[in-house]
Formats: sequence, structure tokens, C-alpha cells
Amino acid sequence: MEKSVFDPQEQVGNMDAKIVVALERISEVFRVALWNTGKEHGLSPLQIQLLIFLQFHSSEKCKVSYLAQEFSLSKPTISEAVRTLLKKDLIDKETNPVDTRSYSISLTDAGKKLVNQVASFANGLQPALGSWSNDQKSNFYGDLLQLIANLQKLGFISVQRSCMNCRFFRKDEGGAYCKLLKMPLKTQDLRVDCLEFEEG
Repeated sequence: MEKSVFDPQEQVGNMDAKIVVALERISEVFRVALWNTGKEHGLSPLQIQLLIFLQFHSSEKCKVSYLAQEFSLSKPTISEAVRTLLKKDLIDKETNPVDTRSYSISLTDAGKKLVNQVASFANGLQPALGSWSNDQKSNFYGDLLQLIANLQKLGFISVQRSCMNCRFFRKDEGGAYCKLLKMPLKTQDLRVDCLEFEEG
């Protein structure tokens, strides 16, 4: 049997394994929060994630093919979730007049109202960072952004709209710089999901 990071013996003296297991513990908190919110509103975790994504992203990104990439799922899986949300009258779809097989998805008024209730499912986790100094938060955030970039390079994350992957981003001895905003960027200025992102 191949070694597993979940084996406590494997974790002894293996900092990489300990970090991976710690990240899994944190991901469990998100899974439970999402699942509980879904049960409360009669939705699956994926359906909630889709509604939240539709609320905060442009119509170009609100298509089945893009959503499949975003969530690293198959198009049929996304399509099934979309069908369910359509039946619940939480979303509308607008067919492309040029290509009738393609359509954009948007929230209905009922969908927007529901998103206002469910989009805060993770807000309760913020107090866990309350005792950290600004420097601790900034350093941790910078490390997380680097980890996300590394995971994308390894193929674990398919879509990444962070500064580090943007064509406007530059980093040299002088630090980070955004050519679009024409300004230097401190760690706290870097974004995980930038609305102006363009692939580099």
C-alpha cells in the first residue's frame, strides 16, 4: 500500500505531510458549513456554490463550460445542477442567438434573495484570525497565494484568477506591480479572485 499523509506515523518528521493534513482539517470546516447551509435551504453544496458564483461574476463566466472548469467538474454534472436550479426558479438561462446550444445563466429575483442568505456561510470563520497581527495575516496570506499558484501548476486547480497569474502582474526586486492599475502591490493588495484578471 502506498504511504498516506493521513497515517500519523507518516506525519512524524514530515512537515509537508503535516501541512497537507492541516489543510484537509480546514477544508472540512468549509464542507460542513456549506453542507449545513444547503440542508437549511434544500440545496446541494454545489448548487449553493453555483448561486454564489453567479452573483459575483460576469455573464461571460456564467456558462456551463466555464463553470465546469471553475469547479473542476464535468459539464453533465454542472448541467444537472443548473437544471435543478432552473426548476426551483432560482436562475434563468439566456440562449446565445448565434449558437443556440450555448447559453448564459443568471439569477432570478428569488435566486438573488437566496444568495443574500447563503453567501455568508463562511463569514463565521473570520474570528479565528482575530488574534493575529496584521503582519501574521499578511505573511500567511502571501503563503496561501503561493500555495494556490503551486497547486494550479500541478493541475489541482484548473481556473485561477489571482494576481500572480495575471498578464498585468509583474514581480521583480522592487516587489509586485500591477500594470493595469499602474501601482505597486503590497501583499494585502493581491487578490485571490480579481474581476479585472486577464490570463498571462
